[in-house]
Parts: sequence; C-alpha cells; structure tokens
Amino acid sequence: MIHYVRPGETLVQIARDYRIEYLVLLENNPQITNPDLLYIGQPINIPGLQDPSTIPYEIDISINNRTLSLYNNGILVKTYPIAVGRMLFETPTGNFVIVNRAPNPGGPFGTMWLTLSKESYGIHGTDDPSSIGYAVSRGCVRMLNADVEELASIVPNGTAVYIHY
Repeated sequence: MIHYVRPGETLVQIARDYRIEYLVLLENNPQITNPDLLYIGQPINIPGLQDPSTIPYEIDISINNRTLSLYNNGILVKTYPIAVGRMLFETPTGNFVIVNRAPNPGGPFGTMWLTLSKESYGIHGTDDPSSIGYAVSRGCVRMLNADVEELASIVPNGTAVYIHY
C-alpha cells in the first residue's frame, strides 16, 4: 500500500504508525535519498499491507453519533454502536487503515484488537459493555465483544477507516 506524507510526519513516525521497523520501511523505499527530508504528498510504500482501494470494505466512524458503519462496495452493511474518547483523550479524526489484529489482547480491551495506522490507537472490544454509547475511552474506538469479533471476521488488514465528527 502507498502512504502519502502528511504535514509534520517523519519516516520514524510513519514506521511507528504502521508498526513496521524503520529500516524495513527505508529498504522498501529506495527513492528516499534523505530520510530526514520528506515532503508533503510524497508516496511511501508500506510493505505487507493490501492497498485499501482493492478492498471492497470501508469503515466509517462517527464520533458524534457514536457509530461505526461498515460498507461493502459503498453499500451500508451494518451499523454498530461504539464508545469513543473522553475529554483530553479524544478519538483522532482522519483517514487510517487497519494494520493488524490481536485476538484476546487482555485487560480492558475485550476479545479483539484491530490496530489503526496511528500509533496507540485501535478498534477493540471491552470488558465494560455498559460503556458503549459514551465518550469514555482513552481515544480508541470501543465495541461490544461480539460486534468487534464479527467486524474482524469480515474486514482484512488494509481496510480503510474514516473517523470524523
């Protein structure tokens, strides 16, 4: 997949966001002659991730409505209730992709974790189902365990995730 450099991004941060070792990212981008001089819009090859445009699924997350909507080829498949970040720990807005997944991540993260291409953020289950529908997380998107398991069984890594208000 190709990532296009955004304002303020560094190659080190891009590697962290996509959970790729810096040297692996550098090896897969021989066009980068000086890793300290990236420009906005510069294409960066992210190895191991399918191009989101080749995946029929997209995820649309509305922070205000506290919903996660799954689309297949632009057609709404299902809408799930979610919990979002609380004050001082807002859920980030923007365009991301699912980078990887971890079943049974432990702790308060429920039965499934879907990592987003933003360091420290993901879509995950919860050990507190009563929190769904509220702004209570530390920025991640919480789902009921059965819902995140269903979602994870449908969407592959590389799926586009759009988060907005």
